[in-house]
Amino acid sequence: MSDIVQIPPISLAVTSCNEESRLRKCLASARGLVREIVVVDSGSTDGTVAIAEAEKAHVIHQEWLGHSAQKQVALDNCTQPWVLILDCDEELSEELRRSISAFFASGDVDWFHGCRFNRKVCFLGRWIKHGDWYPDTKLRLVRRDKASMGGNAAHDTVLVEGAVKHLKGDLLHDSYPTIQSYLDKIGPFADQFAHRQAGEGKHWSLAANLLRPLWRFVRAYFLRLGFLDGFPGFWIAYATAFAVFVRYSRGYEEEARKRLKAKDKG
Repeated sequence: MSDIVQIPPISLAVTSCNEESRLRKCLASARGLVREIVVVDSGSTDGTVAIAEAEKAHVIHQEWLGHSAQKQVALDNCTQPWVLILDCDEELSEELRRSISAFFASGDVDWFHGCRFNRKVCFLGRWIKHGDWYPDTKLRLVRRDKASMGGNAAHDTVLVEGAVKHLKGDLLHDSYPTIQSYLDKIGPFADQFAHRQAGEGKHWSLAANLLRPLWRFVRAYFLRLGFLDGFPGFWIAYATAFAVFVRYSRGYEEEARKRLKAKDKG
């Protein structure tokens, strides 16, 4: 019983699908820091569920609802006063673990309803410390009764009512283990962007299509010192600019398709 008392009153909430290669490290990084693990799985066919069960997680089977709604299911099934929300490709650094423990030991827990911290990405064998990818600050530790999930099916955002404290230490992120894994997401993200733009009644602009990618490269590589991350820093700035170019180009493609369709009808 004394061991449980020493562990902060935190539930770990994770959503998963075929993540056996990364889930083990994620759960292990929070071992001894949380009293409960809730894993919402959307149909894994590998060893993901077995890994979660080996960590004594409460596994919930839920068909994929989209990023925000899926994480809301995880949040709703947590029982501890505080919830730590992680993705399978994330893990706590030792410094961040110490910061979370200190937060609960210091009494700050009585004054804040959430904690944010920086997220650091490993890419091409290097931890990225500059550019658009760092610091990628995330709100991930929240009072359960004051928190909810926002965003949409493509991107989730953690929302909390009340004051938020920034903790020292990085959340380590293994989001793009290969170049191809980044390239694979450009198309789907461009489609989602085009859909949002159309829904908001926005039209394609040549100026935006040309200037926004250029601005993203300059900002990431020069203004945010991406060049200090060597070739990976250059690759990230260049690839991010290209991804933005593709996103805005999808607007032109959609409008051209509609014009062609209207011409055929005429």
